[in-house]
Amino acid sequence: MYILGISCYYHDSAAALLKNGKIIAAAEEERFSRKKHDSNFPNLAIEFCLAHAGISSQDIDYVVFYEKPFRKLDRIMKTIVSSYPLSCAVFGQVMKKWLTKKLWIKSTIQGKFNISPDKILFTEHHLAHAASAFLLSPFKQAAILTIDGVGEWATGTLGIGQENDIKLFKQINFPHSLGLLYSAFTAYLGFEVNEGEYKVMGMAAYGQPCFADKIKEKVLQIADDGSFALNLDYFSFQHSSKKSFSKKLETLFGPSRAVNSDFFTDQFEYPAYFGEKPLDYAELCIKNQYFADIAASIQQVIEQIILKQIEFLAQQTGLKQLCIAGGVALNSTANGRILQDGPFEQIYIQPAPGDSGAAIGAALYVYHTVLDQKREYVMDNAYLGQEYSNQEIADFLNENNISAKKFTAKEQLIDTCAQAIADGKIISWFQGRFEWGPRALGNRSIIADPRNEKMKEIVNAKIKFREPFRPFAPVILESELENYFEIKNPNQYPLRFMLLVLAIKPEKRKVIPAVNHQGTGRVQTINRETNPLYYDLVSAFAQKTGIPVLLNTSFNLKGEPVVNTPENAYNTFIRSGIDLLVLGDYIIYKDEKKS
Repeated sequence: MYILGISCYYHDSAAALLKNGKIIAAAEEERFSRKKHDSNFPNLAIEFCLAHAGISSQDIDYVVFYEKPFRKLDRIMKTIVSSYPLSCAVFGQVMKKWLTKKLWIKSTIQGKFNISPDKILFTEHHLAHAASAFLLSPFKQAAILTIDGVGEWATGTLGIGQENDIKLFKQINFPHSLGLLYSAFTAYLGFEVNEGEYKVMGMAAYGQPCFADKIKEKVLQIADDGSFALNLDYFSFQHSSKKSFSKKLETLFGPSRAVNSDFFTDQFEYPAYFGEKPLDYAELCIKNQYFADIAASIQQVIEQIILKQIEFLAQQTGLKQLCIAGGVALNSTANGRILQDGPFEQIYIQPAPGDSGAAIGAALYVYHTVLDQKREYVMDNAYLGQEYSNQEIADFLNENNISAKKFTAKEQLIDTCAQAIADGKIISWFQGRFEWGPRALGNRSIIADPRNEKMKEIVNAKIKFREPFRPFAPVILESELENYFEIKNPNQYPLRFMLLVLAIKPEKRKVIPAVNHQGTGRVQTINRETNPLYYDLVSAFAQKTGIPVLLNTSFNLKGEPVVNTPENAYNTFIRSGIDLLVLGDYIIYKDEKKS
C-alpha cells in the first residue's frame, strides 16, 4: 500500500511517500525548486518520491493533506471580521490566495493524480504534527506536545499516544500562540518571520534575560499548567500580513532593531568581514547588547512556558516518554531544557517538526490510525532524499570538464579528507541521500576542524556569509557524547537529528572552541549503523587528532536551500571559500580544470 502525504501553501512545502507504513522517500520542495521555503504545491518533491519508488501516480492508494482548508479559512475569516477595520487590507489578500488555489486543494490533487475523490483525505494540522512524532517513535505509549504558529485554530496541543491511537486532550487556540509570540520578537529584532527565529535563539546566548519579567507582566499571562493568553495590544499579526508587532511593543521596549544591521558586542572580536570598525563602535555594542538581552528574555519565557506545559502533561499522563512536533520544536535550546530540566526520561522529536514534517504525519495517521495498521517502523535517521550514483557524478564531471581525483578505496578517501580537515582545510561533503528536514546531518554538509577558534569566523566570512553570532554544530561519535557534553539521559533520538542544545563540559570548551557557543553546542551524534561513511570520517579525524568531534554546517550559501544535485554542490563550492568538494568517491580541488 502506497500513501502520499502532502503539505503546502504556507511555507516549506513537502511530500512524503509511505510503503506499507515505512517512509521510503520524503523531501521539501525547496531542494528541487531552489526557492528557499518554497510554499507552492510540491510537484517536484512528489515526482522524486514516485520515481524513487518506481511507481506512477496511479499506484497511489491514498493522498493525504496535512490540514483542513475549510476549517482554516473559517478561522481566518472570523479573525478578519473581529479585527475590522484594521484587517481591511488583509481581506483582499486572503480572498485572492484562497479563491485561486488554497480552497481547491482536493480538485488540484485529483487533477494531478487522476485518483478517486474518496481516496483524497485530510487530517487536522496538529494531529498531523502529533502523528509525525509519535507514530515514528520507538515508544508504544508516550505523552505528546505540539507547538507552532497556528494550524486551523490550534496553536499547541497536549495529548497521549498509545499503540496506533492518538488523543489530543488539551489545546490552545489562535490568536494565543507561542510560535507567533516568538515570531513577533523575531521581527522586532530585525529578522524575517518564519526564517530568522533560529537567529534569535543564537543571539540569545549573548544576552541576559533581564526583560523576562517585563514580558510576563505586560505581554502575556501564564497559568500554572502552561496555558497562556497574549495581550493582543502588543501584536498586529491578527490583522496584518506585513507586521507582527504593534507600536505598543516598541513603546514598551524601544524602537525595533534595523533590518539587516550588523550585530556585534564586546563579547566577541569584531568580525573582519564587516569591514572597518565603526567610529561609534562602543555605542553600537551597548545598543546591540540591549537587543541580545531582549532575545535572551523571550527565549527564557518560551522555555518557562514549555516546561510548565510538560510538567502538567507528565502529571496528566503518568508517562516518562515524550514526543514533540510543530515548528517551535526546532528551538533546540528549549529542547535541551525539556530533557535536562523536565520530568521525562526519553524524548523523540520529528526531524522536520514544522509544516513539512506534517506531510509525513498526515500519511502515517491514515495508515496507522484510520486503517488500523500495526506500527513496525521507527525513524532512526533522516536520510530520505535524492541520491546520485558515482556514475551520475562522473557524467556530471565529464560533461563540465571538471578535474577530480577518484578514490577506489573508501578508506583512502576517508583518510585523505580527515587529514585535510586536520590540516585546516574546509571540505564540502556530498554523499548518499540528502537529509529530510532543515538540518545537515552528514550527507550534505560543510565540515571543518573544531579545534581552531578562528574556524567559526573563517567559515562565516568565506563560505556562509552570515551573522557572526550564529553557531556551528558539533558532530560527535555517539560513544563519546558524555565525555564532552552534560546530559542527563544520553540515549536520545533527537541527538541524531541535531535537535538538542547541551552544555559543553567546562574542561572541553577550549578543546573545541569553533563549536562552543557560549558554553553550549547543538549536538549531532553519529553511529556506524545509520551513516557508516560519516562515522568513519569522524573516527579517522579522532585517530589523527584525539578529538572525536567535527564542525558541521549545512552545505549551502546564505539565502539558498541546502544543495541537492552535483551541479548545486559544485556551484556552491566555486562561489565560496571551501577548499575541497567531495562528491561520492571523487575529490575536487579549487582551480583545477581538465586541459
